[in-house]
Amino acid sequence: MAKPTGLAIYARSLVPHLGHLDPLLLSPQSHPGYRVHPVAGNMSAEQGSAGHRRRLLWTQRSLSRLCRQQGGLLFSPVPEAPLFAGVRHVVTVHDFIARRFGAPTSPLTLYTRYYVPLVLKQAQHVITNSEATARDAVAYCGIAARKLTPIPLAYDSQHFQDLGLPTQPYFLHVGRHDPHKNVARILSAFAQAALPDCELWLAGTPDPRYTPLLKAQAEAYGISDRVKYLDYVPYAALPTLINQALALVFPSLWEGFGLPVLEAMACGTPVITSNLSSLPEVAGDAALLVDPYSAASIGDSMRTIAMDSLTRAQLKQAGLKRAAQFSWSQTGKQTCRVLEQVM
Repeated sequence: MAKPTGLAIYARSLVPHLGHLDPLLLSPQSHPGYRVHPVAGNMSAEQGSAGHRRRLLWTQRSLSRLCRQQGGLLFSPVPEAPLFAGVRHVVTVHDFIARRFGAPTSPLTLYTRYYVPLVLKQAQHVITNSEATARDAVAYCGIAARKLTPIPLAYDSQHFQDLGLPTQPYFLHVGRHDPHKNVARILSAFAQAALPDCELWLAGTPDPRYTPLLKAQAEAYGISDRVKYLDYVPYAALPTLINQALALVFPSLWEGFGLPVLEAMACGTPVITSNLSSLPEVAGDAALLVDPYSAASIGDSMRTIAMDSLTRAQLKQAGLKRAAQFSWSQTGKQTCRVLEQVM
């Protein structure tokens, strides 16, 4: 994928750790050393709603037939599987953000409200990426806690690491401009922090629904000359961008996991993040936790980072130590353990 999503990174990172199970991979790409059943490449997020519709139809029709022919256990890295087809499956569910923040009639909200609960209820077991998502699966879908196993995500330690680069005077946010990402309050916090020598860099694909509102907000606050919109940043460029930031500012209103927090800590970059959802699970005591609904709380932490070099140094060391506790190897081993128990 030209712009891999967090879901794509998860699936791609798990594959090397499933080899001893001799899986049959369903993929549009080759995977040397694995058996692969080719599927169309037009069923991903890159094709938007049309891609999602094609994938859901394929899941109910073609995947259902394939599973009956092959037998065994289906493992899906997303909460999708053939329904009412007698297919034994384990799925991973990553978040219920659409249930919290989605428009009532949006396709994603309907998908999360009606389709996902059926998939989880018919599954043999459900993996979640955090304790917070597991609690949401119980609350929103009525899934018994005994049927859920939280397994944290990880990061590429060969890619995200401390590069020893000099810090530059900018705060960084990585993510889309959707309202639950809380960029509007980041702008308000940056304005309130009154740090004339610092900039705020927003790394994320612009959204015609929200980005113009954010730009108007920055203009109204008189900070538009110090807010930089970077668009989507290629994966290869992220480590340098993160390494040189004063801090990652990630006060999301809700996350299933929060990969940017982990990646920033792995780079030795201080992190400001939310005190709710999965984010305290990821950050532990290695970040400044703020009330994401309070611009003042976010702004105070930005001022602390900008003005206190000792706090920056402490957060750097704490972040590196915390990030070292996460690895795709561990995620893979725990996932295999669940699959082997179900098999």
